[in-house]
Amino acid sequence: MIDKTQGYWLAKSKSLKIRSEAFIDGKWVNAGSGRTFDAINPATNTVITRVAACEIKDVDLAVSAARKAFNSGVWSNAAPEKRKAVLLRLAELIRANAEDLGLLDTLEMGKPISYSTEVDVPLTANTFQWFGEAIDKVYGEIAPTPKGDLALVRREPLGVIGCVVPWNYPLLMAAWKLAPALAVGNSVVLKPAEQSSLSALRLAELAVEAGLPAGVLNVVPGYGENAGQALGRHMDVDCIAFTGSTEIGKVFLRYSADSNMKQVWLECGGKSPNIVFADCEDIESAADAAAFGIWYDQGEVCSANSRLIVEQSIKERFVKLLTERARNFQPGDPLDPSTKMGAIVDEAQTERIMRYVGIGKDIATLRVGGERATINGSSNFVTPTIFDDVTNDMAIAREEIFGPVLSVISFRDEEEALSIANDSIFGLAGSVWSSNLGRVHRIAERLRVGTVSVNCVDAAGSVVPFGGFKQSGIGRDNSLHALDKYSNLKTIWIKY
Repeated sequence: MIDKTQGYWLAKSKSLKIRSEAFIDGKWVNAGSGRTFDAINPATNTVITRVAACEIKDVDLAVSAARKAFNSGVWSNAAPEKRKAVLLRLAELIRANAEDLGLLDTLEMGKPISYSTEVDVPLTANTFQWFGEAIDKVYGEIAPTPKGDLALVRREPLGVIGCVVPWNYPLLMAAWKLAPALAVGNSVVLKPAEQSSLSALRLAELAVEAGLPAGVLNVVPGYGENAGQALGRHMDVDCIAFTGSTEIGKVFLRYSADSNMKQVWLECGGKSPNIVFADCEDIESAADAAAFGIWYDQGEVCSANSRLIVEQSIKERFVKLLTERARNFQPGDPLDPSTKMGAIVDEAQTERIMRYVGIGKDIATLRVGGERATINGSSNFVTPTIFDDVTNDMAIAREEIFGPVLSVISFRDEEEALSIANDSIFGLAGSVWSSNLGRVHRIAERLRVGTVSVNCVDAAGSVVPFGGFKQSGIGRDNSLHALDKYSNLKTIWIKY
């Protein structure tokens, strides 16, 4: 068995085969303009490759290929067992190419290699497998009607889906969109984030190898204001599925209104509360989870538990436990398998995080971190940070920082905890720590969030829906409910 050391991953990164063209109608093509943009490794600030910068004409070609494939019925009318076999084959190919796929994500956006290869890639494969297996188990309906009438309700694919995914989970977020969209029978045009395009391009190549017909999945890398806008405004795109910031989610809603009223499904920002009561049975485990909930993946997680709402009587003890755990999350080289916190995705995001750190220093108490670190010549690293004595009206408690910055807010009773937790424009996720069963149920039913994790953080999986309330989004990823986003219901009424 190969010992996958830092040296192993460094050597592999130098021999990695990388495709950087657009993938349209089953072919690798350069952008029509010939323009490219640099894919930069944030951990070293070196250029990995130059990627095709797609614009309106390229998106037009991709949408046209997707529409042609959809209308031909080569995938949209394929038997359920055929679509199932392709998605299951794709899941196996993802597992077989786990090292390459994980390495591409680590090189482009700085997450630790152990997270990329041992978490993101397996979850990506599982997502395709789960929806592949669901294909021939989703039934239509027969409505109750008078004798002599038969009302059938059928689920049909929408047509051409535009998927726009973020840079923090390049492969997994693509899978969350692609797997259910393809399972229903749609064709897809995928626009990855410009910071992380490479694994999406490799995924498209594997999909064709798995048997997906040409034109059913197209990938158009490029900037949001070019490729993203072109997809959002396109008159022949039936649906946009987006994961990213609330600000850009609203832009896609406007694109829909300005074009063909395409459906828009959004999974946007969050400022998730982690509520810890004094009657928490295992405070050490709660501290472990709180540290994981904010510092995993450098805090670049939409559902990161970035507001710690802790009962006043245990606050000092709990914050002390967290400061001790910060030592285990010091930033390091993402190619080192022991690293738990890698590089921030790019210079702009690093500076954004540090601006919030500066704001926090002026209005709250810095308990640990708040520093920018330099590793391998790159300063895109931020130490795990805790601000104490935060009130919920402060910017660091209200705005999504998308970095390893935790705001600690104390409360005195259950009502105050709920009031603080729900006082947010976001409503993506939340956690509750208590051994009081009645309290847990009361909090869970009154929290205005899409997922409540009880005595754990950030619970998720293919079997349950993921999405938010309020300005955290519209619609759900994962579970059979995700199929609703990519299908139309058709009623066929027969009078006999």
